[in-house]
Amino acid sequence: MKTWTPLLLAGALAAGAAGCSQGNSASGDAPSGSKEPLTINMMTTSYAGGGWPEDHPIIKEIDKKLNINLKVQWVPSDTYSQKLNVMAASNDFPDVFYVPEAEFNKWRDKGVFMDVKPELGNYANLTKYIPADAMAKMNPKDKYYGFPYYVTDTRDTLAIRKDWLDKLGLKMPTTTDEFYEVAKAFATKDPDGNGQADTPGFSFGIVNNKFSQIEPIMGAFGLGNDWAEINGQLVPMQVQTEELKQFAAFMQKAYAEGVMDKDFPANKLKDSVAKLEAGKTGIAMIVTNEFFNGTLPTLKKLTPSAELVQLLPPKGPSGKQTSQTLQMTNKIVINAKIDAAKKQRILQMLDYMLSDEGYDLIKNGIEGVHYTKSGDGKFQKLEAFDKDRPQLLSTWFFRRFDPGIQIRKWDDQEVAQKIKTIIDANEKFRWTNPAEGFFSETMTKKGANLQQKWMETMTKVIVGQAPLAAIDDAAAAWKRDGGDEIIKEINAQYQTLK
Repeated sequence: MKTWTPLLLAGALAAGAAGCSQGNSASGDAPSGSKEPLTINMMTTSYAGGGWPEDHPIIKEIDKKLNINLKVQWVPSDTYSQKLNVMAASNDFPDVFYVPEAEFNKWRDKGVFMDVKPELGNYANLTKYIPADAMAKMNPKDKYYGFPYYVTDTRDTLAIRKDWLDKLGLKMPTTTDEFYEVAKAFATKDPDGNGQADTPGFSFGIVNNKFSQIEPIMGAFGLGNDWAEINGQLVPMQVQTEELKQFAAFMQKAYAEGVMDKDFPANKLKDSVAKLEAGKTGIAMIVTNEFFNGTLPTLKKLTPSAELVQLLPPKGPSGKQTSQTLQMTNKIVINAKIDAAKKQRILQMLDYMLSDEGYDLIKNGIEGVHYTKSGDGKFQKLEAFDKDRPQLLSTWFFRRFDPGIQIRKWDDQEVAQKIKTIIDANEKFRWTNPAEGFFSETMTKKGANLQQKWMETMTKVIVGQAPLAAIDDAAAAWKRDGGDEIIKEINAQYQTLK
């Protein structure tokens, strides 16, 4: 990426310092005194299926409600950061846009993003549905450079084949030792009855050179979620050598005895779930919102008697229990360069999206078009919901801090309650990262290469190609080749923000 020139930064800073007009109320009413719609350019990331056409019914509704002309640019997720960096080089950002953690940290203090904190008193929904501590995260004191993009951070859970437990006369495992014994039984005692030992007890993967879908076991052995706070200092997982050796010894034994999926180095993000759905493994991490409408129905098509239930995080040797906890570090930001009137209109739009009326619109769609309501108060989804995908703004752009973000008003409320119960259970075992959102210049420059080399050693240890002592060497190399600077930079921020 090209660096920001002083001239460009000066322009951004001057625009950001421009006076702001008084905000509108949180009701979502269109502003008075403005007959011409105000054009707002928005950009966000997109995934499978891409975004909407310009004449989408949800955009038309928002335009009509707020007297705006909303132009949405949908950028595929795998090229999104590249697109932002091209825009940065020409100092040509949209009016309001989604920004990933790395780019937010890179530009936060360069006058690129509007400080929204002084305006929040005028927009009740923005304060009601976004917690203050989430607003403050990754920001300097008394500044809010944008809004957090909410993720259900304890949404993922371990799931286990209860019908296999019952068939083999096993109890639900509650410790890592019991977890191992159950997984070994799944692998060796033919729970699917096909006469072969072809069902490894659990599966996971390596994604972006990080262990994935095995987080509860990692945390059980005392490892941090990337970082741990130890005696007032932040310590990266890569140098927690004693805890790493305990974890690696557990995994090494599981690999040698065929207890776990031996294809883990090649597994992609969804592979372990796919193997669970195909009846090829007995324990895996799944997305709770997909538990009852994806994973379980898929499994039951293959094996109608299959029973899948939540497995609470097993306790480690010291009694630690940790659930996978996702990090919430991406932001929705407003361009500091745009004029004050447009900033206020964007704030009003965001506030409307979190109001009861607006949130219902961007989450469920338009009544009569995407769903209907019967006389007895029940809702029914229409075909247009699947065709139009009216929920994209709430899934890919902006939303309340709402664990039920993927639950629609016509969904089975019994299932919705089951999902809530699973997420609530995970909440008790939150595995927080004390360095979440912190920025390290050295990490940006060297972190990927350091992590790749470190993971190569960890993989060799697990598959039995290197001794446990190699973990000490990997930690020392990680520190020597840049890790010491990363630790220094992260801890400097930690001490400032404590």
